[in-house]
Parts: sequence; structure tokens; C-alpha cells
Amino acid sequence: MKSIWKGAIGFGLVNIPVKLFSAIQNSNLDLDMLDGKDLAKIKFHRVNERSGKEVPYERIVKGFLLKDNYVILEDDDFASALPEKNKLIELESFVDIADINPIYYETSYYTQPEPQGKKAYSLLLKALQKSKKAGLARFVLRSSENLCVIHPLDDMLVITKIRFEEEIRAKKELEIDAVTIKPKELEVGMALIKQYSADFDISAFKDEYSKELMKIIRAKAKGKKVVVKKMQPEKRVSDDLYEQLMQSLSKKGA
Repeated sequence: MKSIWKGAIGFGLVNIPVKLFSAIQNSNLDLDMLDGKDLAKIKFHRVNERSGKEVPYERIVKGFLLKDNYVILEDDDFASALPEKNKLIELESFVDIADINPIYYETSYYTQPEPQGKKAYSLLLKALQKSKKAGLARFVLRSSENLCVIHPLDDMLVITKIRFEEEIRAKKELEIDAVTIKPKELEVGMALIKQYSADFDISAFKDEYSKELMKIIRAKAKGKKVVVKKMQPEKRVSDDLYEQLMQSLSKKGA
């Protein structure tokens, strides 16, 4: 596994040299876009919308539209906007990880300590495990500043990027009318939650779509005909919420 970043975690006056490794991988199948005529790969070109001609990469610049005019940004402009400490994941505070709403979570990275930082790494890991806290920090990755939480996973520290507040859209545009819930409906709803409650086990959930699609690919490669699944008609249930909940309870019990 190749590291994607090298730097240090700043824990007070202690710097812990670490490497970051991507902790996730896409389970979707890698499909290519092809020309149906001869199965040649489709290529995309950067085209000038006025002339219709392809623009060479070295002539492409980046600009921001401000008051109907583009402001062109150079490499030095991006460099000037970067924080000074661009190789330090600086811990700013410690929080209860349960207080972070999942809407903020983005992507995760495994950390590995450099030889000279193993003891300090182990100390931070054990302190977080014992305190049941997560470190809140920011760092620069691929020329952009990121907010993250540092939390333990078994015997390793994991860095999970989280979104800034301004990246979350405001809810005020979506209006949800207040609805009165009857006590008996809430009671059955709570009973249904209790009946479906279980310990979290991520291994119980698989990417079934990609698995089935791979079966179809292998079958077609052998010249076999694919059977298309028929849509199942939706069963009619009562319009009464309480009745639906009661049916759900009896279905789970069965």
C-alpha cells in the first residue's frame, strides 16, 4: 500500500511523524465507455466553447467568475492561500465523536507512525481509547485545507475528513409541516425499533449490485443469455399508520 501523504500529527508540543494511506476503495465495477460500432474507447477533449477547437493543456488557466468578469488565478495565488504549516495535522481540541453528526463525514485514512514517532503515536492512541474522545484537527492535502477527526480503530489511529459547516446546505428552504403523532403510534414505533435493534456488524452488508453485475459479465463472456428480473408488484397495505406499524411488527415476528 502506497502512502498518499507524509507529515506529522501535532499533539501539544509533541510532533508525531506519520504517513497517511487511503482507507477506502470503490466497490463499483470499473466500466469503460466504448463506441458501440467498433468497441473503441471514448476519449474526452477540452474544447473551446466559442471556436469549437481543442485547447492544449498548457494553455488552460483557472478563473473565478466575479461580477461578470473572470479573475485568473496563477500557481503562486494558490500557494499564497495555503496555511503555513502544510505538513502538520494540528490537534486543536478533543470532542466526543458522538457529537459529530454523520452528515459531516467524508473519507478516511489509516495512519502509520515513522520509527521515531512510535511511542508518541502509541500514547495518543491509548489516551483517545481511554478518554473515548476524538481529536479535532485541520491539515493540507492536495493543495486544500481539510478539517478532520483523529480517532482510534483497534490498534491504529484513523484520520477521517469532515466537511466544513459552509459545505452543508441550509435546511430552511425545505419546509416540513408539523404532524401530530398519537401516543399509541409512537409506542408501536418504539417497539418496532426495539425489535429490529442489533449490534452493528458491517460485514453483514455487501455490495450485492456489483456482485450480480459481475455474474452477468462472466455469463455474457461465455455467450450465455441473461435473464432480466421482473418487477414485483407492490403489495397494497393499509393507509392507516398504526395499522402499518402493527403489520410490520407481526411481519418481523414471523
